Amino acid sequence: MSGDIGDISGAVGDIGLGVAAAKAVEPETDGATRGGREETGGNACLNCGTALIGDHCHHCGQKAKLHRTLRGFGHDLLHGILHFEGKFWRTMPLLFWRPGRVIREYVEGKRAKYVSPIALFLFTVFVSYALFSAFGGFGDIEPEVDPATAQELQANLEGANAELAKLNQDLAAPDLTAEAKAKLRREIAAANLGRDMLVTLIESAKVTDDPEGIIKVGPGKTGISSEAAGSANPDSAGVSDGIGGWLNSSVRKVRDNPGLAVYKLQTNAYKLSWLLIPLSLPFMWLLFPFSRRFKMYDHTVFVTYSISFMTMLAVILSVGIGYQFWPLIVGPLLYAPFHLYRSFRGAYGLSRFGALWRMVTLSAAIWLTLGLFITIMFGIVISG
Repeated sequence: MSGDIGDISGAVGDIGLGVAAAKAVEPETDGATRGGREETGGNACLNCGTALIGDHCHHCGQKAKLHRTLRGFGHDLLHGILHFEGKFWRTMPLLFWRPGRVIREYVEGKRAKYVSPIALFLFTVFVSYALFSAFGGFGDIEPEVDPATAQELQANLEGANAELAKLNQDLAAPDLTAEAKAKLRREIAAANLGRDMLVTLIESAKVTDDPEGIIKVGPGKTGISSEAAGSANPDSAGVSDGIGGWLNSSVRKVRDNPGLAVYKLQTNAYKLSWLLIPLSLPFMWLLFPFSRRFKMYDHTVFVTYSISFMTMLAVILSVGIGYQFWPLIVGPLLYAPFHLYRSFRGAYGLSRFGALWRMVTLSAAIWLTLGLFITIMFGIVISG
């Protein structure tokens, strides 16, 4: 496992972006008035013009009094970061030891003191990606990229820049509602991250000129480039006819250039990580079939909080594997099923036996879900 100063500083930036993205979807619960020079619209909201009743507009939610000072801007910045951080540190200890309580109370409506499931999910995805990038991920990979692929990456970067410029132009429109502005800011954050990933891929990609067609895949490992593979075995171009065409093409690309394939999977996994939520829900429903007490929303909150926590355990596990530190390897592996058991017990009010058999069943289903996720990601990322 390796990482230089540039990688670590980039990881810090990615984590900061994760906080910003999580904050963008985290509902505001604070109603404090900011300090500094304030502006009001008299008895009407400055944003939508609705008659004001109290300190906030009951139509769009904007505060009645707004500041226009640098001090107030700095206050907003610190408040945005520390507000999320405060809720984070209230949520995480309970999610670690009493996950069922967090899930149950959030479903029942006690949400102001907890980080929302989707905000925590976004945060953990950004953090895990940042740490994998900083410390080498699943191995040191030097992808081979042919000139055509390099041109395609450059074209994608130009498209991303154009999309980002359009989003910023849309955000500057004077007649946007607060909801539209918030949506555009989320899209801009996602577009910025996608652009950064393209820049990273372009800068790290290398076109090989090795006459033997050897490319590096990882420490002590080699792979054969597409030209060398084709000349060595001209009949190997086809894969089993039982595999779909798109998957057939993906398998061929992985075989021809395994280094680039692994790199693309590693750098694009975070974009498709949200698929784990809908892929897990059918298995959760099967654990409580036709239940009138527990709705699909309850299962969604359960799954999202659980995936977020398991992602954190996966990060700890990867660090332990990278440094061969056994407590960080054994600990997450043993605690993961216990955490799942406690989640079932607390969130659904189950007996010990009811929570135990559901934990065992869901643990098996998790591997099926991961298999489906990897297959879908494999087809979309590699064949794309």
